[in-house]
Amino acid sequence: MKMKIERSSGILMHITSLPGPYGIGDLGPEAYNFLDFLEASGNRYWQLLPLNPTDKIYNHSPYSTHSAFAGNPLLISPDLMVKTGYIDSQDINAPKKSRPEKVNFSEVEPFKEKLFAKAWKKFGKQKQEDPKFEEFQKEHAYWLDDYCLYLALRNKFDGKSWLEWPDELRDREPKALKKAHAELEEPVIKEKFIQHLFFSQWKDLMAEAHKRNIKFFGDVPFYINHDSADCWVNPDLFKLDEDKNPTHVSGVPPDLFSKTGQLWGTPVYNWKHLKSNDFEWWVARLRQNLLLFDVVRFDHFRAFSAYWEVRASEKTAIKGKWVNTPGTDLFRVLRKEFPEMPFIAEDLGSLDQPVYDLLDKFEFPKMKVLQFAFGDHYSENPYLPFNHLPNNVVYTGTHDNNTTRGWFKTTGKEVKLHVKEYTGIFVSDKNIHKVFHRMALGSVASLAIIPMQDIIGLGGEAIMNVPGSMEGNWTWRLRKSELPDDKQIKALHHLNMVYGRAEEKKT
Repeated sequence: MKMKIERSSGILMHITSLPGPYGIGDLGPEAYNFLDFLEASGNRYWQLLPLNPTDKIYNHSPYSTHSAFAGNPLLISPDLMVKTGYIDSQDINAPKKSRPEKVNFSEVEPFKEKLFAKAWKKFGKQKQEDPKFEEFQKEHAYWLDDYCLYLALRNKFDGKSWLEWPDELRDREPKALKKAHAELEEPVIKEKFIQHLFFSQWKDLMAEAHKRNIKFFGDVPFYINHDSADCWVNPDLFKLDEDKNPTHVSGVPPDLFSKTGQLWGTPVYNWKHLKSNDFEWWVARLRQNLLLFDVVRFDHFRAFSAYWEVRASEKTAIKGKWVNTPGTDLFRVLRKEFPEMPFIAEDLGSLDQPVYDLLDKFEFPKMKVLQFAFGDHYSENPYLPFNHLPNNVVYTGTHDNNTTRGWFKTTGKEVKLHVKEYTGIFVSDKNIHKVFHRMALGSVASLAIIPMQDIIGLGGEAIMNVPGSMEGNWTWRLRKSELPDDKQIKALHHLNMVYGRAEEKKT
């Protein structure tokens, strides 16, 4: 059974990019205001990046996390903490160096940590007996206790990787774990409390979205960091040696963009072991994500067919090899667990026939990015709108691309000429975002997703992520003044209605 998507549209923007006074977008009032905007403009989906915890070690990339199950505490709203009585309004001293157009993670982290400490001091111990807190712990029992002990131990050992902990803790010897639980009882419960805050705020936001007939569209990274609770708790799921070091790591092979390929360095899965347990961990991971999202995108989908494996001792990805993944077996299990199969495939990049066969076998909706449609192989290019199919999701660009205005300004003459020939109108970097917006909405693809930067016509200064670079990513924020006004919102709704993606407003 394939996922059914009604003809509709949505907007791509991460929670961190919302406006607000606290240096980072959060789950508070501005998230609810954005739901108002989505509803009024006729959009039915809000696409987000992963909501898992981020780390300064990885420049707060949402695709590098120390838990595939936990929520990101940096997204917790101070305003909602006041509203629910966890802190007082005078407890909030907003970061002094916050900027409305950029997230300053180095300021935001200590600011949020102080608020959590105050909330825990005021309410933490009482919350242990709160029925909602108890219910939360039961609902998330699969991962919560191990994750919070992992964090408490990580803090105890000054942020060191679990590989550098005493051997008995590294290897999770029962006596050592029992002793650690006893010694770190309060910090463990505090971390559970913080996760309770996140999931409570998210649950309320999701309920409000559903009242408005808006769905959340999330993202699941393929790989997991070595220094993560997942790897510490489940070392058998990964290719590790006796000392728990990776024997093989992830990457992609050399191509036109890189002579040495890309060495990502995360441990690769032990698929034989995963299969022997009916992929229990993957099932649990996706069940957790479906508590957060209505629809989930599989990032790096091609690795469900085969992945590039490199010996951990290598310095580049050149000497890697393709290793087959039991994707068919996995998706059969997932189809049994989740009959509606609310999954979309990130099928971008260089693919081979086995990947196409896997996509077709399970009828996954595929992605079509308009920025990839122009310049060469005119009629054969699968991203051109006349090659789209209803079971597609069309984008102007993604979080890994330049904004459409920034892209057009810097792209080659052949591409620009092709765009002008295809549209038959005057196109420039001033109006290209509007042209591509219409092109996406006019596609036969059931779902059209537009990055917020392209809705309001921002240039290259508003890029969310430049793959392969380490600085300045994941920081873009929407200024409050950039939000469309009532006239513009009405025009956006009309545009969605013209292309059959929204119903006419009742008066």
